Amino acid sequence: MHQAASLQFERVMDELVLWHAVPEDERSPAPAWWWGPAMAVCDTHEPMRHNWCCELGLGDGSSFAEGAHALLTLFAEQTSLTWPDDFPRKAEIKQDDVSELHPQPSDDGAFQP
Repeated sequence: MHQAASLQFERVMDELVLWHAVPEDERSPAPAWWWGPAMAVCDTHEPMRHNWCCELGLGDGSSFAEGAHALLTLFAEQTSLTWPDDFPRKAEIKQDDVSELHPQPSDDGAFQP
């Protein structure tokens, strides 16, 4: 396996541990940046590390291809993606952070029939 693909996948697995540490109802959606590293190893049949297999809920000796498939299934039913600031936990929106949109006067003269 290419060293860059291996390092990227290792980063994803480190992030997955952090993500799983957050209670499911407070957890952000799986981040889209995991997609690329998973796709980079989807044809690699070398066995993964034991702790990665466990983290992904796979049997010991599972391949990187099986790990990639397990990661990609995290996206299967998602309807939104996470923002980097919302990872690994959903960001709480404070009332002070919400800006109200005030009605603006319209310029009907801009759209002549």
